[in-house]
Amino acid sequence: MSRKKLSQLSQQLVFVGPTTIFFTLIVLVPFLLGVYYSMTNWNGVSTSVEFVGLSNYVHIFTSDPEFRNSFWFTVRFTVIAVIGANLLGFFLAYFLTKPLKSKNILRTVFFMPNMIGGLLLGFIWQFIFVRGFAAIGEATGWSFFNLPWLGDEPTAFWGIVIVFVWQYAGYLMVIYIASLGNVSKDVLESAEIDGANRSQILWKIIVPLIMPAVTVCLFLAISWSFKMFDLNLALTNGGPFNATRSVALDIYREAFTNSRLGLGTAKAVIFFVIVAIITALQVRATKSREVEA
Repeated sequence: MSRKKLSQLSQQLVFVGPTTIFFTLIVLVPFLLGVYYSMTNWNGVSTSVEFVGLSNYVHIFTSDPEFRNSFWFTVRFTVIAVIGANLLGFFLAYFLTKPLKSKNILRTVFFMPNMIGGLLLGFIWQFIFVRGFAAIGEATGWSFFNLPWLGDEPTAFWGIVIVFVWQYAGYLMVIYIASLGNVSKDVLESAEIDGANRSQILWKIIVPLIMPAVTVCLFLAISWSFKMFDLNLALTNGGPFNATRSVALDIYREAFTNSRLGLGTAKAVIFFVIVAIITALQVRATKSREVEA
């Protein structure tokens, strides 16, 4: 091996080697161990681990209605939460890129919910739904505030959606603001000269030009909503009657409450594969719509 190639190899090992080692130890090895444990009946405590093959997967697909129900809830929640968070984040960004005197303060205010931890945020909103809304409803007589927000399946579902959108829209807003700031003013002025109105400029010019940001924001929102655990635990704990139990919460209960870590890990592997496929399809679909100015 020549001295030049040896120097290049040493440089690659210096810069890439530590990252590769940490990725292998922190991500790859635990993932492979998870795949192995998903084929066992380990309870997470015992030293004896019995290999059971694919029986955990067969049980999940044939004899586990709770997993199917939690997955259906997670899919419905993801669709609505992703659309809601992205629409709110985009329109906040769109209006906060206008020449407003208070736009910097408003950007900070809208981003702040993302700085609060999920469990703490969930308990805060639990108090708001149970006590705050009840007090407002009693004072105003408005039926909206007197709804059993966390005690009934439909309202509990929408309660979790509201908190999720409120928490993450500000983060997506920052990404959209950065993308909107890169849209060429010359393109917008040319569109105005050609007679395009505000709606046409927004949907025909601005949105196509910020599709890279849309790709990123959709990817993040899908990932967050599918993995939603802390809000679910703090707000409803999966209730009422497990109607709002997310897949992440179902996996947690299976592995650590029911002490069936092998079965819980099998659910996690299935969940990982499904989310990976969905996010890959989303990235491919949105990247195909990206254009250049």
